[in-house]
Amino acid sequence: MENDVGEIVDLYIPRKCSATNRPLTAKDHASVQINIGKVNSDGLYTGEFETVAISGFVRGKGLADDALNRIVESKGLLNDIKKK
Repeated sequence: MENDVGEIVDLYIPRKCSATNRPLTAKDHASVQINIGKVNSDGLYTGEFETVAISGFVRGKGLADDALNRIVESKGLLNDIKKK
């Protein structure tokens, strides 16, 4: 919900899994949120980051590493991966 100024005033904003688009409930204690820092051409951190949320369902199936690779590659954050 937003106020008259346009600021978000909700106390709880639900997140969604970046891999499956499932909503992450408050009781999903196995879910994680990872901030991936952006670097410049010299490899120095620029202060910007992308946030990725992975649900406990994906982590429980052992698919979190593959999902994370797909997500960061689609966002253009991981360019050194060569497809086989």
